[in-house]
Amino acid sequence: MTFSAGNFLLIGSMLLFVSILAGKTGYRFGVPALLLFLIVGMLFGSDGLGIQFSNFKIAQFIGMVALSIILFSGGMDTRESDIKPIAWEGIILSTLGVLLTAVFTGLFAYLFPSLKQGFGFIGCLLLASVMSSTDSASVFSILRARNLHIQGNVRALLELESGSNDPMAYMLTIMLISFVKLSNLSIDIILWTLVIQFVLGIVFGYILGRLAVVIMNRINLDYSSLYSVLLLSFALFIFSATDFLHGNGYLAVYIAGLVVGNNKVAYKKSVTVFFDGIAWLCQIIMFLALGLLVNPSELIVFAPVSIAIALFMTFISRPLTVFLCLWPFKKITKQAKLFISWVGLRGAVPIIFATYPYVDGVPFAKAIFNIVFFITIISLVLQGTTVPLFARVFNVLDTDYKHKDFAVYVPEDIAITSEIKVTPELLKHGMTIRQLGLEDNALPIMLKRRGKYIIARGTTELQEGDKILLIAQKEDDLNALCANLDIQNCEIYRDD
Repeated sequence: MTFSAGNFLLIGSMLLFVSILAGKTGYRFGVPALLLFLIVGMLFGSDGLGIQFSNFKIAQFIGMVALSIILFSGGMDTRESDIKPIAWEGIILSTLGVLLTAVFTGLFAYLFPSLKQGFGFIGCLLLASVMSSTDSASVFSILRARNLHIQGNVRALLELESGSNDPMAYMLTIMLISFVKLSNLSIDIILWTLVIQFVLGIVFGYILGRLAVVIMNRINLDYSSLYSVLLLSFALFIFSATDFLHGNGYLAVYIAGLVVGNNKVAYKKSVTVFFDGIAWLCQIIMFLALGLLVNPSELIVFAPVSIAIALFMTFISRPLTVFLCLWPFKKITKQAKLFISWVGLRGAVPIIFATYPYVDGVPFAKAIFNIVFFITIISLVLQGTTVPLFARVFNVLDTDYKHKDFAVYVPEDIAITSEIKVTPELLKHGMTIRQLGLEDNALPIMLKRRGKYIIARGTTELQEGDKILLIAQKEDDLNALCANLDIQNCEIYRDD
């Protein structure tokens, strides 16, 4: 069966439905959803149920669009206050770290006679460069979907690295492809290309991100839903315009997402929810397309070398790179470095980059694609399924994290919210909301009792274990209320 105009929606909707069900089932067993999306694509592909999809150019285009949206969404979700303390660490990992990973892995790959003869030294470096970045889609989805509350700096460093290291891997891949085909590129041209890509990516990402914020706040659209569509058009424009001007589009959209996410934007909550949903859709489509593209029967011949390289990257090149890059930063503990090393996940990005040699006509491109695909599966199985385990082993979980029981969004310039827990000590001050005097300083909105939500009224009788949502105009009002009732650790929530 092949895709056509008549059956595209039928096949596509079935694949999406099966993928979502597989992701829900896999979550219960600790299997990364992205791995299951990939497997669904393989099962429905030419070696499975027979769906024929072998167009590398279309797969590459799907991956480019999907990755630009995923990176923009990831940037929006990253707080500037979180990444500032680890900015230099993240920059070093996303540049020098990618280069070191490529060099170490390329040298190891060159030790295999089959790769040495078939690829040559530059070809082995190309193979390693394709796999040199930590996959942003995998890191974002696993850390967030698994609801892992990692210590602030460690989590921010992982998200900053994975969100910003794709440009370096992309540039290494493109330059090595050119070197394989032309064999006469000078170091000057390579370095100049790197500088131009990074500078234009940063500059355009920041300027166009600021422009997006200004337009979003001033355009005054008649329908609030159109703000999400407008920002989506900005994300795609920023990527394509930067790429057209020979800058790095992936870096530009991530920086633009950071700018938008850390500024006040009209209808920000609904826009954020929209991008979260469309980022998941992009991940599913991207992994499905890549799964359909591969023929599992062709992977077997590459199993020994793929397993060896995957284990080398997991246990040697990635940890060695992380410890070398973070050696000057003494505030990052050894346990944190080990966890960062373990979360060097491969995912859709290496597979997308592996389509570039094929599209550009590199002789051994199909072998590179199959090896990278095999290594990605190993990484998602070995590392992706054990991230929660090693978070506990390396003691990087945030033990002070406080779960919000009420998913209520209130802009900080309007009001602030707080959640208080009803304890026996609190009930000594009164058994109802009115007797406690909560209305004197704040407005009780609702309370949560054994998983159910109840509208808060002055006469509502309280029970031990209830959670009460309060809203106030000023932080001083909530602090005064907590002081009057002897409430310890009064948590005030802020929304951007």
